[in-house]
Amino acid sequence: MTNAYSITDPRPVLVLGATGKTGRRVVHDLRGAGVAVRAASRSGETRFDWTEPATWSAAVRGASAVYLVAPDEGYAAVPEFTEQAVAAGVERFVVLLGRGLEHAGPGFGQGMATAEEAVRGTGVAWAVLRANNFDQNFEEGLWWQPLLDGRLALPIGEVPEPFVDADDVAAVAAALLTRQEHEDGVYEVSGPRALTFAEAVATMARAAGRPMAYVELTPEEYRAELVAAGLPEAAIGALDTLFALHREGHTAEPVDGVRRVLGREPVDFTAYAERAAAAGAWRRSPR
Repeated sequence: MTNAYSITDPRPVLVLGATGKTGRRVVHDLRGAGVAVRAASRSGETRFDWTEPATWSAAVRGASAVYLVAPDEGYAAVPEFTEQAVAAGVERFVVLLGRGLEHAGPGFGQGMATAEEAVRGTGVAWAVLRANNFDQNFEEGLWWQPLLDGRLALPIGEVPEPFVDADDVAAVAAALLTRQEHEDGVYEVSGPRALTFAEAVATMARAAGRPMAYVELTPEEYRAELVAAGLPEAAIGALDTLFALHREGHTAEPVDGVRRVLGREPVDFTAYAERAAAAGAWRRSPR
């Protein structure tokens, strides 16, 4: 197995979005490996806000590397931040993006695109992680409550998705942040096999021992349900674009990024579902 970490630099790694889905896992992995970490977010150990440049200097001071999750708002500040970080001595960036972003239309994922361009232009080491939909979106995000209610309805069709475990994404990021032998480039990460959303929901239902059904909607029906749920127009437009991208199949095939970096296979979706169910992810009562 590939050595995941090369701990030779005593300086801390700055993890932005440290309370988020991947950020908190990156913090956990690095600290578990004995790496000094500066966990930064609006409400974290180190305060960091993209819209308040006054919070940046304390975050980057003395840091060796930065884990960067692009902000949805205030992303125009990312190039200025990366310049400041390099001036403060940062020697490596790892940035997380959605896989298939390059196939999206204009106006979608602009924060991620801006972040990728910024880190590529820093003149220091960089890596771009492009990830499929996380397994954990079914227990931490938009799809959790519908599963508890027994009905996840989306405009996906039969196009499969190689869902990736957020633990694997974090492990890859942590390795790239610390490994001495490093090649700049793009690392695409997915799970080991592709499932349709219907297959994924059936897998979680079996693991949880509760009824869950997948329902296929047209894009128009899905939009109507989001409007009825009170989602803002900007969020609805982003989801429209995201699922249109999915239906085109650009991210349907599994990729080898986890194996390439960690020297092992990624977590299988069934293993994820069984682990999450055992931890009570879908045991709570619906609203």
